[in-house]
Amino acid sequence: MKQNNKQIQDQLNDAKLQDQGKYLIFTLDGDEYGVEVLKVREIVNYTRPDAIPQTPDYVKGVIKLRDQVIPVMDIRTRFDMEAVKATEHSCVIIVELVQNDGKSAAGIIVDSVSEVLDIPDEEIERTMQFGSAVNIDFILGINKTDDSVRILLDIDKVFAGTDISKLK
Repeated sequence: MKQNNKQIQDQLNDAKLQDQGKYLIFTLDGDEYGVEVLKVREIVNYTRPDAIPQTPDYVKGVIKLRDQVIPVMDIRTRFDMEAVKATEHSCVIIVELVQNDGKSAAGIIVDSVSEVLDIPDEEIERTMQFGSAVNIDFILGINKTDDSVRILLDIDKVFAGTDISKLK
């Protein structure tokens, strides 16, 4: 059964009170990805960001959230996936980043969020070999299930080199 964003936000809030090992699972192009719940501030319904000129194509602009300006990245574009129009399931995950100048908030546009999962450390494969030409520094690990894999992201490294804090 598909959960709505409010139910997932409630799960997220509950998970933050528990130990590490909890991940917010979201989809991009039918594939599942996860980000540590301790890095997630909240999930908001998709609203078109206000564009910022002369930014990389994956930076879609900024949104205003409770009097704070939040830069927003299209993670599909950042991962060299085909850009798609937002749907009723699209949302923005607001994450807390740690960069050179301290902590900052940013948003990532995802196709949908699905659930909060407890993934024990022993169920995460951390070593992958793709050759030196492929940058996988942003991958925290892989969680295998019976029928698929979930790519767990180090969200700070996804944003590494973007200097997103200058957009605020």
